Amino acid sequence: MNTAVSRSGRQRPGIIRLLIRLMLLAGIIGMIGILAAAGSAYLLQPPPIHVDQSTVVYGADQSVIGEHHNGKQRYWVNLEDISPHLVQASVAVEDDEFYEHNGFDLTRIVSAAAVNIRTFSKAQGGSTITQQYARNLFLSHDKTWARKLEEAFYALRLETHYEKKDILEGYLNTIYFGHGAYGIEAAARLYFDTSAEDLSLAQASLLAGLPKGPSYYSPFSHPDRAHERQKLVLSAMEQTGVITAEEKENAENAPLSLEPPGQLSDDRVGPYFQDHVQSLVEQKYDIDPKLVEQGGLRIHTTLDPELQKTAEKWFRNEIPKDSELQGALVAMDPETGNVLAMVGGKNYEESTFNRAADAARAPGSALKPFLYYAALEDGFTPLTSFRSEPSEFTVGSQGRTYAPGNYGEIYANDFIPMYEALAVSDNIYAVKTHMSLGPETLVSTLKEAGITSDLSPIPSLALGTQNVKPLQLTSAYLPFANGGKKAEPRLIKKITDAEGNVLVENEPETTQIFDPQKTYVVTDMMKGVFDVSMDAYTSVTGHSVAHLFNRPLAGKSGSTNHDSWMAGFSPGLAAGVWIGYDDNRKMNHAEEGQISKRIWAQFMEEGLEDELKMDFPSPEEIVKTPIDPETGLLASEECGTSRTIAFEKGTEPQRSCTEELENRQNANPEDHPNEKEEQPPGQQEKLWDRLKRWMQP
Repeated sequence: MNTAVSRSGRQRPGIIRLLIRLMLLAGIIGMIGILAAAGSAYLLQPPPIHVDQSTVVYGADQSVIGEHHNGKQRYWVNLEDISPHLVQASVAVEDDEFYEHNGFDLTRIVSAAAVNIRTFSKAQGGSTITQQYARNLFLSHDKTWARKLEEAFYALRLETHYEKKDILEGYLNTIYFGHGAYGIEAAARLYFDTSAEDLSLAQASLLAGLPKGPSYYSPFSHPDRAHERQKLVLSAMEQTGVITAEEKENAENAPLSLEPPGQLSDDRVGPYFQDHVQSLVEQKYDIDPKLVEQGGLRIHTTLDPELQKTAEKWFRNEIPKDSELQGALVAMDPETGNVLAMVGGKNYEESTFNRAADAARAPGSALKPFLYYAALEDGFTPLTSFRSEPSEFTVGSQGRTYAPGNYGEIYANDFIPMYEALAVSDNIYAVKTHMSLGPETLVSTLKEAGITSDLSPIPSLALGTQNVKPLQLTSAYLPFANGGKKAEPRLIKKITDAEGNVLVENEPETTQIFDPQKTYVVTDMMKGVFDVSMDAYTSVTGHSVAHLFNRPLAGKSGSTNHDSWMAGFSPGLAAGVWIGYDDNRKMNHAEEGQISKRIWAQFMEEGLEDELKMDFPSPEEIVKTPIDPETGLLASEECGTSRTIAFEKGTEPQRSCTEELENRQNANPEDHPNEKEEQPPGQQEKLWDRLKRWMQP
């Protein structure tokens, strides 16, 4: 046994020597490879620049709706003719070791590799200015290891053949600054109508931040993001010692007189839609913006050019030209989630900010359909009644009161059913329902529908006091139009490269989130918004536009002091419209409050003019029952006019209104409370118990 141990001990030095020899051999091979690469870089001249190709954007009908024409705005300026502020800002934020390294910054590479390993991605590149310039020349922007090796070899060749000033000059003249501007001279002219030589510190620091994300940080479309990025650039400049703290502060607060974005107007169909498509290409699918501009991509979208023209026409017709009012519209296919039209503002030449995708505004009563869907899940029916009257609610342990009011302070001062409350947009009914369910219920329902905004379970959420975006709200309405199925918004069907290789391919994504019967009941109640024959205590909210269309439509308006909304759908088309002021000033609802409704109604009517006038398909477990509006019981000729209402089978009334008439004739009124106070079996006690609990301190 001792002999065996001794022999094993004598074998270890042999294994160690073998490992050392292998390591030495690997080192020699690696050194030979490095020398070979360096020798090749020295002997080879820089290869020719890749020939640019236009990227083409197609609509749903395969027509060309836009084209990126090889970066038309191009100029070349010598480094000496570029503002020192811009040179310093670019080096500080992109590659502060530029003048020290030989094309590679090992610290940045190791840091980026650590992030990539931790996140299981290749999101962090660690590229130096030389590597970025190499990438611009190669026009290969896929984040693969093979491309990284090519980029590294090309960077080595650049560093071998050119001085630092030449590399920096080439970089600043080829980098993409957004909106078709390549190089700093084009960017200076585009954004500030000045030359690269005359850029101030404030202007230079803003422009130096754009290459990180040209569409994301666009000062035309996202001024707040651009300013935050500018502050980061200035901080980097201060840290590297090229500016003082005082200069940094002055530049951060200096006014930036941007040129109006009218020069961006071109022959694109749906420019706001296409801007959002480009944003998705860059941010969601991680495709380099330079590849989009010059790489010969083919982007197939869901845009319907004719619907887009219809949407823009009604914006022009309905929003006064001399008004500062702004607006947004999103139109979608309820079945697939395809975005068919998008208007992000009344005039792209005046403002490129896409309000449809990026403006978060309070939707007001446009959230009520989700509240009433949640109520149906909790046992309510279209006939469940609450009293419409001025009311105060005690909320929380501090005894605070919340006193919502109806528009114009008009109340029924009586019990009203859910279908009427939705049609006239009664706020008291909505808050009572909301408090009865528990405010968390509406938050949960909205999240299920796809609203990603940060929502709080507060009493006023029932009245839409928290912000959502038009694209989100329109998308959230889709389950009411397609049997409870949520359809993810889809703008891009497919992206291929110049060789026809598929880079991105999207199929419609749908998920059953709501009950088909209950969504149909809500849809049926939403049709009542336009039913001017409804015998309600006040006008239905869609009465002013009901004459503008001649087909079954369901919808809901919403308003706050600062916003006006209209959203709704047919079986084949959904649309949402927002109108308001960018600076959040109060609207004159008497004159401006109907604009969103008129745009929506006329867009829907014209957009569907070639389609059959189809009603919403009814699920099997739905019964449509004539109801006596006075008693809420089954209708009869003896009781007068009736209204047909959709119910889930088994929840419709069982008694006839004639029984109530007989009871009233044979007894004193005091012995029989108003029939409108009746709830479905067990419901009245359940509702009032909850209300009392929520109203207690």
